[in-house]
Amino acid sequence: MTLALTGATGQLGRLVIEKLTALNPAQPVVALARSPEKARELGVEVRPFDYDQPDTLAPALDGVETLLLISGSEVGRRVPQHEAVIAAAKTAGVGHIVYTSLLHADTSTLGLAPEHLATEEVLRASGLAHTLLRNGWYTENYTMGLPAALEHKALIGSAGTGRISSATREDFAEAAARVVTDKTLQGRTYELAGDDSYTLSDLAALLSHQAGVEVPYVDMPPAEYAAALVQAGLPEGLAGFLAQCDVEAAKDVLFDDGKQLSQLLGRSTTPLDIAVARAIG
Repeated sequence: MTLALTGATGQLGRLVIEKLTALNPAQPVVALARSPEKARELGVEVRPFDYDQPDTLAPALDGVETLLLISGSEVGRRVPQHEAVIAAAKTAGVGHIVYTSLLHADTSTLGLAPEHLATEEVLRASGLAHTLLRNGWYTENYTMGLPAALEHKALIGSAGTGRISSATREDFAEAAARVVTDKTLQGRTYELAGDDSYTLSDLAALLSHQAGVEVPYVDMPPAEYAAALVQAGLPEGLAGFLAQCDVEAAKDVLFDDGKQLSQLLGRSTTPLDIAVARAIG
């Protein structure tokens, strides 16, 4: 059974290939990438795969039984891109699609939700067998900012006391690798999140403890938080998007206590203290 995955050169895609190789080194894996030269070091077969050239997609899926459709990175263009991939998969005779959606996509108020929900609807309408991995927040979305928080002696955000049930990219990648290789796990909708939840105040306290320096959490109005992110070097659009995500996080949109991710993994999700230690070295 040949497996293929889109977004193979992205942060999640690379980890999925690593986990697939560890689970079964003999498993045929095809890395689908817009820039094949960036995927050569992955150690698997590489095929060109450009969403914006839909006529080329079906031939690239020739012989693929299961496709892991990792959601595209171009927010605002995901639906037509995903539609093109799903149509190509149907033409190529792909037997099953596993899609990385968003935690509680059908009820989430995050700005990311509509594109994911629309993709889920396209999958249902296609008639193809499919599995939905509704991934929660990556722990790295917050821990990547910890070195700067240490430097400035403050962790900033707009999430209030919202509870966040995040997991690491590695956790989500391992779950995806297990699902695409085990037919008994397919055909379901999984709400995937970390075992434990935390607030940004909890994260700041953990950072302070590990670094031996007092780093308080400073909750800011969204506009001020976005402005601070722009000042730190983020593009204005991305800064505004992250600030809005925090606003929704304050409403517990990123919280889930179902522990379906750890059930798939057969182990606990990566504890926050370990993720923080990795982030600050």
